Amino acid sequence: MTLVDDFQVERPRLLRIAYRMTGSVADAEDAVQEAWLRLDGQSSPIDNLQAWLTRVVSRLCLDRLGSAAKRRETYVGQWLPEPVVRPLGVVAEPDPLDVVVQDDDTRMAAMVLMDTLTPPQRVAFVLHDAFDVPFPEIAEILDVAPDAARQYASRARRAMADAPPPVTNREHDEAVARFLEAMATGDIEAIVATLHPDAYVIGDANGTTGTAVNVIRGPEKFARFYLGLLRRYGDAAFESLLPVQVNGQLGFYTSGWRGADTRTSSPARVAGFTVRDGLVLATYDVANPEKHTGVRL
Repeated sequence: MTLVDDFQVERPRLLRIAYRMTGSVADAEDAVQEAWLRLDGQSSPIDNLQAWLTRVVSRLCLDRLGSAAKRRETYVGQWLPEPVVRPLGVVAEPDPLDVVVQDDDTRMAAMVLMDTLTPPQRVAFVLHDAFDVPFPEIAEILDVAPDAARQYASRARRAMADAPPPVTNREHDEAVARFLEAMATGDIEAIVATLHPDAYVIGDANGTTGTAVNVIRGPEKFARFYLGLLRRYGDAAFESLLPVQVNGQLGFYTSGWRGADTRTSSPARVAGFTVRDGLVLATYDVANPEKHTGVRL
């Protein structure tokens, strides 16, 4: 096998690592591409290619996490991870991103929670818990002692324990369908009945269009927010919705619509959902076009 062949074998794993670490499709793909360039320019022999590539990609992701933290300081409103959006069902043309979101730890709720970790916690948690990388190797990547790497992973694990438990695709799909049916009636009580008592909405537009600037909590506020969007945008908001997979679960995508003026027009947006106890617990309205790199339809 050639060096290119060896790298292509590792590439899916590297993408899975990088997306979990950064929460960004663009950053993940850039990190993997940069790892290839460094490998191609490597003059000395590499004893363990997988470990070498893991180390390079992880350090590149650490750099990108630092840059993302600076961007968030001036970001308008809430910050969500970049979703991976793929067609429902079997696709004719597979995408490298298909392997990235096959597991429960890449569902939107888990990715949102992962954004609350410090960069060292996130790297240690992803490498150890998702990819079984030993702590001595993680310590080398983070430039800390193995015990410190173990503590980073432990703290991250405690934080990630707050993630909603995964549900079956059937339970998820049925809960989302009931919510949309209730939305179509415009009846606030019907909508609230489809929502979990702890329901919340997170919007991410960076000031480019209308969404929730702050996290909206509670079923009634949740319902009123979406009814407000419906009044603002009209039937176009529902007619343009395309059912898709958002990080492996049913969600929706719209390429946008043109209203009578800028207020009633909307750019493309992605809607992801989290379901708990057969009810919609959360929606994620990703309306910042810069975060649509992972829309592959």
